[in-house]
Amino acid sequence: MKRAIFLVLLLALVACGGGPRPPRSLDNACLIIRERPDIYRAMRSAEREWGIPIHVQLATMHQESRFVHDARPPHRYTLGVIPRGRQSSALGYSQALDGTWDDYRDATRNRGARRTNIRDAADFMGWYMNHSVERLGIAPDDARNQYLAYHEGWGGYSRGSYRAKSWLLSVASRVDDRAERYESQLAGCR
Repeated sequence: MKRAIFLVLLLALVACGGGPRPPRSLDNACLIIRERPDIYRAMRSAEREWGIPIHVQLATMHQESRFVHDARPPHRYTLGVIPRGRQSSALGYSQALDGTWDDYRDATRNRGARRTNIRDAADFMGWYMNHSVERLGIAPDDARNQYLAYHEGWGGYSRGSYRAKSWLLSVASRVDDRAERYESQLAGCR
């Protein structure tokens, strides 16, 4: 009897323990796709569907979630100790906000899409960035401006809201550098 209870508890613990682990080496695109081929397959599919290169998707997802499937923004606190909820509704690999995720699910008729699923998150990212190409004229391989539009939203990017955020411009430059590094690495490991 004790053994049966232990087994049930162990199975429950394993079932709750999880989701896919992020890749161990985030600085090498070849190691990322070798360790997590599901990431590569999802981004290759999104590239075919939406025209956004894999290296741009990889660099953006690295910045947004470090490939953590259930990533969330930090909590906000009152007086430094009383939790007031999270800074935003962002969730998952792509850190998509609730409203934008709902727009994506409606537009693609993919009502079952989940932000914690790599295939859905990569498709969302491709969909969003493709709209940045169409609405804002940002080149698909322009990781810096794609990231700025992704972070600020199409309206914020159009208004240039990012120009007053030096920290965000620095982040966008790092995303661009990482995308270039990933692009050259991917060319060598295919």
